[in-house]
Amino acid sequence: MEKTVCELFAGVGGFRLALERASSDFQTVWFSQWEPGKTKQWAHDCYVQHWGDIDEFTGVDISIVDKHNVPDHNLLVGGFPCQDYSVARPLPGSAGLEGKKGVLWWQIRDTLEAKHAPFVLLENVDRLLKSPASQRGRDFGVILACLAALGYAVEWRVVNAAEYGAAQRRRRTFIFAYSTNTRYAERMNRQNPEHIISSIGFFARSFPIEQNFVVNEEMLNFQDIPTVSESFSFEFKNAGYMLNGQIYTANVKPIEEEPTLLRDILAKNVAEDYYLGDKLEKWEYLKGAKKIERTSKTGHRYIFSEGAIAFPDSIDAPARTMLTSESSLNRSTHVIRDPETNRLRLLTQVEAERIQGFDDNWTDTGMPQKFRYFCMGNALVVPMVTRMGRTLSTIMEGEP
Repeated sequence: MEKTVCELFAGVGGFRLALERASSDFQTVWFSQWEPGKTKQWAHDCYVQHWGDIDEFTGVDISIVDKHNVPDHNLLVGGFPCQDYSVARPLPGSAGLEGKKGVLWWQIRDTLEAKHAPFVLLENVDRLLKSPASQRGRDFGVILACLAALGYAVEWRVVNAAEYGAAQRRRRTFIFAYSTNTRYAERMNRQNPEHIISSIGFFARSFPIEQNFVVNEEMLNFQDIPTVSESFSFEFKNAGYMLNGQIYTANVKPIEEEPTLLRDILAKNVAEDYYLGDKLEKWEYLKGAKKIERTSKTGHRYIFSEGAIAFPDSIDAPARTMLTSESSLNRSTHVIRDPETNRLRLLTQVEAERIQGFDDNWTDTGMPQKFRYFCMGNALVVPMVTRMGRTLSTIMEGEP
């Protein structure tokens, strides 16, 4: 099988970079990257500067792209936002099931329906398994039901990148789906689901785990997705497998690897612009514990409270999860004590790239300096996908 790839919600190309590091045989035949509300599409332009353009549709709203015109591919990848995945029943005479407007999952679903990629690898935040708060597990249940209805079996795992050697404590849900017509599916279908989760499945091969866990089961009525949206609720664990709507899930513990410390990726001779200067008092307030009386829109008074977080961040541990607001004056921004100067400063753009596993100056392609942090806060941890890419490469080599 050719290792042809379609990359949706591509950002600055984390999936593509990771897969190409895993195997030179991976060939991206199409990608899509479009940032709503942005006049200048900086992330798309960064992607194009690294790999060149494909056609005039890669940098537009994917909802207006005819999915049948997307080139054929054997692997669909993408990191999509965690949104409200509730759906409505089709109206009489309508084309079929649709979710809420603007929810990007449906663009993935529509692409799979049009192109029937044998393999799918997706990334989302870890809370996907528990959302929404009012109906725990519904959103992930809708996604699983859609995949099952399209003829896919599914494996998933929540991966903390630092537990597998990365420089960031970033927890993300990865979803691996594969057509039940593939040889890989034929092999998995003959296996005990517990063995798929523990040792022989896609994620077990990519991210080894300890073997002591309990599997919970649930049946998903994937033939009636609106009912799943209306009433399904289930406590998904951090690993699992689904075939024909039968769910097997367990909380698993990683066999941890030595993480990369923040100290190990720090730049030398950092410019004065990154130091805190006269804003130290404001930073101390933002990072500190606080209790503030607030009034809601309805007039209800309440106490907003939050605990202190480390200030400065330890450089003898992996970084915290980096957000799109990195470097701005806010509580979540990393502040470190530079080991060369013993002064407090922000992370540089290159350090942000290293935390995510990109090459130095990957985003130095003409975009505003602040947007370089935004792109990294949106990105995935490249080495984690490279690990999965190696496993994928072997699997796809076993297909006709």
